[in-house]
Amino acid sequence: MQSSIIDKCSLSNLDQVTTDHIHLDLEANFAAAHISGCVTISGRTLENGVSTVVLDTQSLDIVSVQLKKDGQFVDAIWKLEDTHPVYGQPLSITLESAEEIRSFCLKIDYVTTEQGNAIQFLTPEQTLGKTHPYLFTQCQPILARSLLPCQDSPSVKLSYSADIRVPKPLTALMSAIATGSRDDGDSTVYSFEQKTTIPSYLIALVVGNLVSAKISDRCAVWSEPENIDACAWEFAEMETILQTAEEVISPYLWGRYDLLVLPPSFPYGGMENPCLTFVTPTLLAGDRSLTDVIAHEIAHSWSGNLVTAKNWEHFWLNEGWTTFLERKIVGRLNGEDARQLSCVIGYNNLGEDVARIGAESPLTSLVPDLTGIDPDDSYSRIPYEKGSLLLYHLEQVLDPVILKHITKMYVLEFQGRSIGTGDFYDFIKHYAHHYLDENAEKRVNSIAWDVWFKSPGMPPDEVYSATLS
Repeated sequence: MQSSIIDKCSLSNLDQVTTDHIHLDLEANFAAAHISGCVTISGRTLENGVSTVVLDTQSLDIVSVQLKKDGQFVDAIWKLEDTHPVYGQPLSITLESAEEIRSFCLKIDYVTTEQGNAIQFLTPEQTLGKTHPYLFTQCQPILARSLLPCQDSPSVKLSYSADIRVPKPLTALMSAIATGSRDDGDSTVYSFEQKTTIPSYLIALVVGNLVSAKISDRCAVWSEPENIDACAWEFAEMETILQTAEEVISPYLWGRYDLLVLPPSFPYGGMENPCLTFVTPTLLAGDRSLTDVIAHEIAHSWSGNLVTAKNWEHFWLNEGWTTFLERKIVGRLNGEDARQLSCVIGYNNLGEDVARIGAESPLTSLVPDLTGIDPDDSYSRIPYEKGSLLLYHLEQVLDPVILKHITKMYVLEFQGRSIGTGDFYDFIKHYAHHYLDENAEKRVNSIAWDVWFKSPGMPPDEVYSATLS
């Protein structure tokens, strides 16, 4: 089966079907190192004549598939297609009627397997407390399909809810708002709801011996009990950073902003899961000196989470914007010199990555072609730094005050949507024509947009001064 035209990294029929809501009813089994249960998918067809729903899966044991008919779930006709070497195994499900656009509801029972890469199980010895097991998920970029059958593409934004059964005395957290818990024998069932639509890669789960410390009415830090005091001290400025981000961008819309400090095996500096950012314990420097990472993850609450790149070829819309906004936040908190120093360091990092990958490599373009490529294999600082440079250049061409207004308008225009580089370009051109004077519009039009977007290597314009280098 061929990958989708909308997203080359998905095998789902994204042009024919979309998902509106997912409900997860799952149980964590540490002895078997798997998660089992069911996902209920509420979706709709996008055109007449659609008779099949195709979902992304990878290393999942599908037990059964049911389709809701007249208020009752009945067995559906389904098939796991041939496995793609990179993108997994599409699950094809037959719909009853293909005559008109319609909504549908599917219930899929399944079990995850050790071959899937979305879930990492830790033994007690791998945790700080050495007493209880632990698990966490990492679905970015295309690993949600090994946690649940889904349309695993950022082009699809959905709400979700969940009931997660875990053994006592462990706690479950998700990238959602906790709505309650109940005892069930030797287990506890935790319930969650994420009403703001998100892409599948932002579905996140952690289960472990976890406690929290309140930072503010909307912020808390979570970790194992053994280092909760150190975490609470290190991240005591979370609320201040969040308020500064609101000043730079717009009001925060996710309700809570909590931070989870994971065990050392967490493979990233941070992951911007909504309502619950995951971070590495290496940020516990003891002097609050690494808050730029928190500023970056908080900025993702707008760029990436609210306004989302429609596929991984446009990843710079997530990370370039976030890096630019992170530095604006740092500048507001610590002064413009701190922002400029971060920019110069980022520029040097960009040069190192371009040299490592090759200045003529298409993977050093801002919008690369990822046909047949795992996005993880193309990962670099290019979308972060080259994307941020483009926005910095736009700020120089215009004015910081104008760029701030552009940022607010951009978020307002596209929040809740998945967009591509063309959407960003059209927005900038429209803004320049309708909000700027003739000379400013000419300066925007003079930017070598195609070179910035499509050409490999370093950016076409000398952007940063060397005054701080």
